[in-house]
Amino acid sequence: MHLFMTIILTFSLLFLGSCSRVYYDAMEHIGIHKRDILVDRIEEAKNTQKEAKEEFVSALERFSSLTGFHGGDLEKKYEELKDQLDRMEEKADEVHERIDAVDDVAQALFREWEDELHLYNSQQLRRASERKLSETKKRYSRLIKAMRTAEAKMEPVLIPLRDQVLFLKHNLNARAIASLRTELDRIETDISDLIKEMEISIREADIFIKSLEDQKS
Repeated sequence: MHLFMTIILTFSLLFLGSCSRVYYDAMEHIGIHKRDILVDRIEEAKNTQKEAKEEFVSALERFSSLTGFHGGDLEKKYEELKDQLDRMEEKADEVHERIDAVDDVAQALFREWEDELHLYNSQQLRRASERKLSETKKRYSRLIKAMRTAEAKMEPVLIPLRDQVLFLKHNLNARAIASLRTELDRIETDISDLIKEMEISIREADIFIKSLEDQKS
């Protein structure tokens, strides 16, 4: 069974890679180059991170407000928190997908750039292009590292929130509120760290996009 799943995964990755190449070739045919696609995908990833940041801040506010809950419809509060958690999960998944899409086209761009270095007859132009490629890859390395760091900070926030929502589902009473109070400081710290990393990632995205635009001028 393990071997079978490995084979399926390998073929799936090859298929997805093939689909990406077909897509990039088709876009190139109508005048949209990998560099343009990369800029668009970085913008999309940046905007998705901004949206995710808002969802996580909103979640902190909702969970914090519950610690001061004194009577009323606790089941309604549970439903609100569950909806909030679902939105966070969806946004986290979207962030993962956006970053993967950025890296896919970036690697395709760098492979193409490296292959085309061999087409130069002029040594001077080849060396200039090699330097530009090296600089671009270094800047991209900072960007993708910042994106992946922010991405990795989401799950540590989601884990305790999932636990708290699940516990609240089966304990609509003061015990659940007390449990949340105990966890809230750690959740708040984790969300604060996440937001800081997301802001770094967003800044790196702007810097990288500007560097690509400057190459055109």
